[in-house]
Amino acid sequence: MIFIVVKFQTKPDWTDRWLELVGPFTEATRAEPGNKWFDWSRSVDDANEFVLVEAFEDDAAGAHVNSEHFKTAVQTMPQALACTPLIVSQSVDQDGWNPMGEMQVD
Repeated sequence: MIFIVVKFQTKPDWTDRWLELVGPFTEATRAEPGNKWFDWSRSVDDANEFVLVEAFEDDAAGAHVNSEHFKTAVQTMPQALACTPLIVSQSVDQDGWNPMGEMQVD
């Protein structure tokens, strides 16, 4: 699977509206065939930083970046950003989340 983490630094006047801005993109991506998850979080250290954790089946990432909702997001999101997003994108040899071996909860 392809595992991706992206950090988005919003302009302060866009921070409270960020999730609304990316809402249609989020919904459309979650509905894509091959999308495993597409989850937003907000930094506890920087209120203007949002982190997107997403995963796709290996053959689904191309369709994602070529979709109309991706193209629209790439055009509309920059207005709310303070800088270029930072990304880690890797193919990993697993199909989803695994239990943490170092900690078990009964």
